[in-house]
Amino acid sequence: MPRPRENRRQPVTVITGGSRGIGAATALRLARAGHRVGIGYERAAEAAERTAEAVRAAGAEAVAVRLDTSDEAQVDTVFDTVRERLGPVTGLVANAGISGPLGRFTETPTEVMRRVVDVNVTGTLLCARRALREMSTAYGGQGGAVVSISSCAATLGSPGEYVHYAATKAAVDAMTVGLAKEFGPEGVRVNSVQPGSVLTDMHAAMGDPDRAWKKAEVTPARRPGEPEEIADAVAWLLSPEASFTSGAVLRVSGGL
Repeated sequence: MPRPRENRRQPVTVITGGSRGIGAATALRLARAGHRVGIGYERAAEAAERTAEAVRAAGAEAVAVRLDTSDEAQVDTVFDTVRERLGPVTGLVANAGISGPLGRFTETPTEVMRRVVDVNVTGTLLCARRALREMSTAYGGQGGAVVSISSCAATLGSPGEYVHYAATKAAVDAMTVGLAKEFGPEGVRVNSVQPGSVLTDMHAAMGDPDRAWKKAEVTPARRPGEPEEIADAVAWLLSPEASFTSGAVLRVSGGL
């Protein structure tokens, strides 16, 4: 039996946390694959615009929109803006995430835990829900794909660093499996990517700029990942080549 053809119209993909790091690398990678790109960013407006300009230089259309993923109204604004400026949304890369400072679980402030859960869990759920309303055939959409950025922390637990963050990423993976089963019959594939330690400025935000290289010592590849290596995995999961892949949690970690 021949495999079903996915919709071949020009894809339009929303990327949350798209101003820097994995999000920015994914925006550029998708631009090279012919996607129009909506870039959500929380505070780094200049970085988001630089990413948008790089996307345009690669020959694709782009729009950058401020977004706190935990705010439902802002999520709606992003999707409304992307649809009006770029066309019907066909994909979501739920990349926005925070960890808070590194430290023992017993010393992690409640407000840090709550904010990490708000962004990483509630924010991912809100973005996925809006994307599914755009893409599901049950809502008049033409199908599409969701890729969430998880973390190896979801299975390793990250003791002594950020157990609360690890817990939120495990929730993202559970969401991936459930949504893949619920929305597969409605034309939407849902997957997640679990990066290992990657060279981004997230480590500095945690309080340890050299953390990626320290983690390399226990990574079989003996090096950190590059954002572009995660972006390649995301691009594949969004592509027609992954048309039979849904509910997958793809580990991209150098063997960690």
